[in-house]
Amino acid sequence: MNWIVLIIAGVFEVVFAFCLGKAKETTGNEMYLWYAAFFVSLCISMALLVKATQTLPIGTAYAVWTGIGAVGTVLLGIVVFKEPATFLRLLFITTLIGSIIGLKVVSH
Repeated sequence: MNWIVLIIAGVFEVVFAFCLGKAKETTGNEMYLWYAAFFVSLCISMALLVKATQTLPIGTAYAVWTGIGAVGTVLLGIVVFKEPATFLRLLFITTLIGSIIGLKVVSH
């Protein structure tokens, strides 16, 4: 169950990164709404990470959490923010996904 909690925490990490990107693109009240969404997403992500680490090893949980955030944020950047999808970027995203899966498989 805590693996699911950890995955959801990682998704909220992607959400708070997305909110930062959107806040950078806006001004005025809309910018403050994106920063508020960032703060809420950050709090949810951290709370879920804390919950997951109650039964999962901290090193594994943190690495998986940051890995989900990194992969999700790069993919979001490519799809939403039109960042380049070069061969090497996609190759390293793939190796990162493999590493995340490997950590899950070998953790106790």
